[in-house]
Amino acid sequence: MKKFGGKVLFLDRANINTDEIIPAKYLTEIDKEPLKQHLLEDLDLNNFDPTSINFEQYGAVVSRANFGCGSSREMAPWAFEVNGINVLIASNFARIFRENTFNCGMLAIELSEDTIDKIFQDFADKDDVLLDINLNDMTMKFSTTDLNYELEFSLTKFQHDLVKHGGWVKLAADKY
Repeated sequence: MKKFGGKVLFLDRANINTDEIIPAKYLTEIDKEPLKQHLLEDLDLNNFDPTSINFEQYGAVVSRANFGCGSSREMAPWAFEVNGINVLIASNFARIFRENTFNCGMLAIELSEDTIDKIFQDFADKDDVLLDINLNDMTMKFSTTDLNYELEFSLTKFQHDLVKHGGWVKLAADKY
């Protein structure tokens, strides 16, 4: 099973949509690799320049409510996955985006708005924030050189199985 977590990228805005995650002009791609360089290239966020970010250094994203809203497309989670980002955390996700994320074997973790606010307050201005996910205990640990805390999260058994097996295709191959 792959490791979940890593350095955290903070995207401090609600309603980040799938067109901002991966622009529609790239939806003709049937492979994940060509999406890599276009992750978040149309994101409208203050002081955010996706061309200056090496997304491969990150393993997780923390954002606000309604993450992944907009058009239904598997390519949106793929764009994160191909960059090595396999944990997405928000107060809630658009339903189809969330399901597509789990189908890829990635985590889409929902936390309360108050908890998300606290994470942003305590960690968003730091460059060295790491996230470690313990899938067996359903806990996550945020840490920097001077601050640590652990939170619990929940998944359904099916979501846990999808993530544990590496996505829907691998789960089906293993179980059926």
